[in-house]
Amino acid sequence: MTPTDTHPAASGGEGHELSAGLAGAAIAVCAWSTGTVLAKGIQMGGLAIGAYRFWMFSLALIIWMRLRGSPFTIHSVRATAFGGIALGADIALFFSAVKNTSIVNATIIGSLQPILVGVIAARFFGEKIRGLDAIWSLVALAGVVVIITTATSDDVSNIKGDLLAVGAMFAWSAYFVASKQSKGKVTPTEFTAGTALWTALIVTPLGFAFGQDMTWPTWTNWGLLAAMSIGSGIIGHVLMNWSLVRIPLWVGSTFTLLIPVFSAIIAWVFLDEVIVFRQALGIGVVIGSLAVIVRGQSAAAKSAAAHREVLSPAGSEDPA
Repeated sequence: MTPTDTHPAASGGEGHELSAGLAGAAIAVCAWSTGTVLAKGIQMGGLAIGAYRFWMFSLALIIWMRLRGSPFTIHSVRATAFGGIALGADIALFFSAVKNTSIVNATIIGSLQPILVGVIAARFFGEKIRGLDAIWSLVALAGVVVIITTATSDDVSNIKGDLLAVGAMFAWSAYFVASKQSKGKVTPTEFTAGTALWTALIVTPLGFAFGQDMTWPTWTNWGLLAAMSIGSGIIGHVLMNWSLVRIPLWVGSTFTLLIPVFSAIIAWVFLDEVIVFRQALGIGVVIGSLAVIVRGQSAAAKSAAAHREVLSPAGSEDPA
C-alpha cells in the first residue's frame, strides 16, 4: 500500500533515488487530482468532506503502522505538529477563499506556490535552481493559468477572498517544507498519518463553526469518501512525502502544477466534461515543460554521479 519507509542510503544509488522520487511525485499529484473529481459527487460541504476524509485516512494509516509493528506514538504527534497545522490551515483558508472570491482567483493564487517554495528551497535548503528550469517552471505556470481561466466562468472576486487564498498558498507551502524537514525524524507514512490527524482535529470544529452539515454521511458519500481517502489521501500524501526526501523541494512543488491538468483529463474521461482547444494547448504546455525539467534533473544527477566516480574510482579506499 505504501513505499518502503526508508531514507536514501548514503552508499550510492542517488540517481535511482531521484528517478524513483520523480516518479513518486508524478503519481502523487495524479492521485491528488482524483480528489477534485470525486468531491463533485459528494453531497457535503468542503470542510465536512475534509473532516471525514482526514479522520478516515489518518486512522487507516495508524492501524496500518500498528499492524507492521511500528505504532504511532506521542513522538509522532509532536514531530508532525507543524506540518499538520499547516495542512489544516491550508484547507480551512482555501475553503474560506472560494466563498469570498472566484475559484479562478483562488486556484491561480494557489498555483503560485512553486515560486514561493523555490525561494525557500534556495534560501534555506541550499537548492540550486538552474535558469532554464526556472523559465520552464514559469512556462508551466502559464499553461496552468490557461487551463483554469478556460475551464471556469466565475466573475466574482473580492480582496478578502484573494488574501485568504494567499494565506492558503503560504500554508500549503509550509506543509511541503515540513515534509522536507521530516527526513530523519519520522518516516513518510508516520508524517502523513500525523499531519492527517492534526488536520482532522483542526477541520472538524471549523466545519461546525462555519455551519456545515457534519451529520453522518450517506452510504454513497461514504463510498466516495473512502475512494478519496485511498487515492488523494493515502496514495497521494504518502507518495509525495516519500518523494520529497528524495528530490529537490522546488521540483516536488512544481509537480503540483500537474493537478489541474490531470483533473481536467480525468473529468474528460469519466465525467464527459469537454476539453476545448485552449485547455488542450495548456495541458500540452504544462506536461511538456515539466518533462523538460524532469529530464534536466535526471541528466544532472547522472552527470554528478559520473563526476564522483571519476574522483573516487571504484575499489579505492578512503584515507584513514
